[in-house]
Amino acid sequence: MDDILNDFIFLRVKCPICDHSLMDQENYVDGKPGVKLSVESAGNKGMIVLSAIYESYNYRCDIPIESGDIVTFSCPHCRKVITSKTECEYCEAAMVPLELDIGGKASICSRSGCKGHFLEFEDILLAFNKLYQLGDYKGPIPEGLKENGESTEIIKSGTFLNPYCPKCNKALIENGLIKLKIINDKNEEGFVFLSPFLNVFTSRSTVFLKEDQTVKDVICPHCNTSMIDLDRNCEQCGSPAAKIKVSARTKFIDFYICSKKGCRWHGLSDEDLHEIDLEDSMEW
Repeated sequence: MDDILNDFIFLRVKCPICDHSLMDQENYVDGKPGVKLSVESAGNKGMIVLSAIYESYNYRCDIPIESGDIVTFSCPHCRKVITSKTECEYCEAAMVPLELDIGGKASICSRSGCKGHFLEFEDILLAFNKLYQLGDYKGPIPEGLKENGESTEIIKSGTFLNPYCPKCNKALIENGLIKLKIINDKNEEGFVFLSPFLNVFTSRSTVFLKEDQTVKDVICPHCNTSMIDLDRNCEQCGSPAAKIKVSARTKFIDFYICSKKGCRWHGLSDEDLHEIDLEDSMEW
């Protein structure tokens, strides 16, 4: 696996404290969106944009940072310092952990000029599957990602579904819940928060939703694109269905949810139904 990590890997990271994305779509480093953080070094405060390419040490910064300086990194959203008790194996400075959208974390050394860093994955094969699906990994296929001859994959009730926008590929999880923008029947705009666990139907919203009322639109909170699929309706009540992407063991799949409050239908695309089953639930 060490040889694989030497190939192109683009890492999308979030703040481990507030869960906000740290990706900077306006400032590119190495031709890709960088990782934007607040920094303090030798009494100077500013902003730094790190390369999101694994094993690239390039960055942009608006304050001078001398080699050997211990740098304090903070989240530009929640303003909290990002640090850990883990020490760099090369220089013993504190490591800075950044949460990965694909599950796991990337840790970098807080000492300027030190190349100490490491990756930790919650499930390395699942992580590389996600990287392939997003186009964020360019390299040989790791052993175990190829077809293994198994038949249908079953996603069990209670499984945590990692949801992504099908348009911009950004994670839809915020503070442990799926966050979606909605427009209700009175044209009021707000957010709905859904459980990310399969067949768990808890929800709350920032605008009033009547029971059995279909929302006018479901929108990605990142790219503001409608997630309503005009070609798919709820198979239980006929309301328009919204489409999100979720990661199964072997691939990203299209996952549909009903846009009517109180309706518990959800389903997969016809193509994915040949390979994946959703375990039934007594709640369904």
